[in-house]
Amino acid sequence: MSASLPPREGSLSGLTETEAKEFHKIFVFSFIVFTLIAIVAHFLVWSWRPWIPGPSGYSTSMLTDHAHYAMALAANAFA
Repeated sequence: MSASLPPREGSLSGLTETEAKEFHKIFVFSFIVFTLIAIVAHFLVWSWRPWIPGPSGYSTSMLTDHAHYAMALAANAFA
């Protein structure tokens, strides 16, 4: 059966060299943009809540501050 098929010419993707280069440029640009967005997002999350504790461990003052804030909001809502 394979003897009746003509030999394959070109690339496996079916793209011409010009199309493949254009696709590669778009792919690389998209990858760089995605990576930059991911770096910014990781920096913002690290600034908000670091996932590696400092020398004194995780601070529980954040939890109590948020609990007090939530209680104040609830008290104002029902007052």
